[in-house]
Amino acid sequence: MDLTLFLQQLVNGFSVGSMYALIAVGYTMVYGVLRLINFAHGDIMMVGAYVALFCMSNFSVPFLAALALAIIFAMCLGIATDKIAYKPLRKAPRISLLITAIGISFFLQNLFNMLFTSTPKTFATPSYFEESINFGEIHTTLGSLIVPIITLLVLIFVLFILYKSKYGIAIRALAFDIQTVNLMGIDANRIIAIVFAMGSALAAIGGVFWAATYYSVTPTMGTLIGLKAFAAAVLGGIGSVVGAVLGALIIGLCEVIAVAFFPELSGFKDAFAFIFLVFILLFKPTGILGINFERSRF
Repeated sequence: MDLTLFLQQLVNGFSVGSMYALIAVGYTMVYGVLRLINFAHGDIMMVGAYVALFCMSNFSVPFLAALALAIIFAMCLGIATDKIAYKPLRKAPRISLLITAIGISFFLQNLFNMLFTSTPKTFATPSYFEESINFGEIHTTLGSLIVPIITLLVLIFVLFILYKSKYGIAIRALAFDIQTVNLMGIDANRIIAIVFAMGSALAAIGGVFWAATYYSVTPTMGTLIGLKAFAAAVLGGIGSVVGAVLGALIIGLCEVIAVAFFPELSGFKDAFAFIFLVFILLFKPTGILGINFERSRF
């Protein structure tokens, strides 16, 4: 095995895994509170990418400002989705929420297909993203280093909110028992809206960086990426924020390294994430950092 090639792909794998991680954390937070697999989460990532692209293309908004606008729009969309679609079904069977989430996913895909057509749109990546960075014989770009750093900062921020703020205490309490939280005078719906806003913001960041890395945006881009992020959340242990990040990094590394060393299998690269997930779950059904939901949250 060529060590230089391995280290090169390690850097690339961390970059891809970091983008999955940003989306996976949103999945795991919503599930931890509502036991809801929000399959529309990947499409909120797509919406964030389109909002940034629209602002940059039509109003010449700088990349960072476009990213901020995408985050704000995604947060509003996440809150609106919860209020309109999920809140009325709080006491409905879980299957009703799941079908609703799938319906929202299809709605967003078709809406943006109608607004922007199905033709891939070129995303104007900032020039500094493509600046070459060399570590001996290992060559990468500044963009590939920025994404893991952003993911680490976001993880620290989310953990700080969950464990060091009053909203974090409310979120973790809500994950145990919504009815008891309401009896204690806490507005459960407001806390759930905060969870959706945080998850949607992370999805938007992931979507914008994904578009900046791969230079294009399509209405269906969130489907496969969202499924991989969900697989990462399950692999790491759904309900665990750290587990979601760990699972995403593992899937990103497996996907990139497997294709690098077995190029003849490149057509099956999207299957590696799910094959690895099945393999791990055979031995650890709750995931790598799986949580006993009767005792702990996040």
